Amino acid sequence: MASLSSATGLAATAASTPTTAPKPFHSLFSRIPRTRITSAAARLRGGRGVCVRAAAPKGVGGRMGAVEEKLGIAVERNPAETKLSDLGVKLWPKWGCPPSKFPWTYSDKETCYLLKGKVKVTPAGSTESVEIQAGDLVVFPEGMSCTWEVSETVDKHYKFG
Repeated sequence: MASLSSATGLAATAASTPTTAPKPFHSLFSRIPRTRITSAAARLRGGRGVCVRAAAPKGVGGRMGAVEEKLGIAVERNPAETKLSDLGVKLWPKWGCPPSKFPWTYSDKETCYLLKGKVKVTPAGSTESVEIQAGDLVVFPEGMSCTWEVSETVDKHYKFG
């Protein structure tokens, strides 16, 4: 049996590496998207990767694509490309802003998709805020007054109405 130590730095052998990924032990995990990872050990087995389930990034609650509403602001973390395409996001106007802090009032409902950046949005009269970042699809309600605190340069697509 050939040792994998030369290819991977591991002292494992090809026989000790499983050839198939285990099935999920709970149906809850079937809702989390799968990602194929091909390691050096898998390449030595003929290129088959290991199928794993990806969880939401640390600090992001809920599952990917789930809409969370806080303080009247709806945020969907990492929506599916098909959803963005169906909404026509790439055809919406773009707006950008360097790090800054400013008040803003929404005269109409705004839906936006952040391409880059980080913002803390604090509705008027509230001590709590909502943090949004690149990859978020966000809906602000008509009539909301808030303060935007941009900590990383923002680039976004937006649509009113």
